[in-house]
Amino acid sequence: MISKGLIAGIVVACVLGFGGCAVVGTVVSTNNKLVSLESGIKAQYDQDRNNYSNYFNKLKESAQVPDMYTDKLKEVWDKALTGRYGDKGSQAVFQMITESNPNVDHSMFKQLQQVIEAGRNSFEADQKMLLDKKRVYEVTLNSFPESLIAGFLGFPKIDLSKYDIVTNEETEEAFRTKKAGPINLRDDK
Repeated sequence: MISKGLIAGIVVACVLGFGGCAVVGTVVSTNNKLVSLESGIKAQYDQDRNNYSNYFNKLKESAQVPDMYTDKLKEVWDKALTGRYGDKGSQAVFQMITESNPNVDHSMFKQLQQVIEAGRNSFEADQKMLLDKKRVYEVTLNSFPESLIAGFLGFPKIDLSKYDIVTNEETEEAFRTKKAGPINLRDDK
């Protein structure tokens, strides 16, 4: 026959064993979650950099098209006028001609505007994602029991300030002074 003391000892050992496994499981799970969150922040920051670089490359390339078009248009006009009037141009005192000259295609500038807007919107979406990943990480770091485990394991292991979003000087000034005025889109006003 098994004594009551032995049964109680086995029950206590099992409870402590399961409790220990639960604690170890929680620590391991929290560690893995924090590592994953930190990796997500780093990856999102790299994606932001990739997006920003790609946006500016597209913009620079697209901005060259109107210049190239203007150069070709000048070449066509020069050939058209030289063909019509010769190297010295029209020497007539009075000339009544209805001319049809090449027109500048303004759609290129509209397309350039669309590249700018699409690039900014895409970059804004990536910045929002980075902010959200940082928020989730900070909430996890400060929630119980993760905060205890994170401190024990040495988290955060990354400098979160290194992964701040990109802003401009006007925004920084407005937030520093707590004042923002209207945006001036014209130089003459």
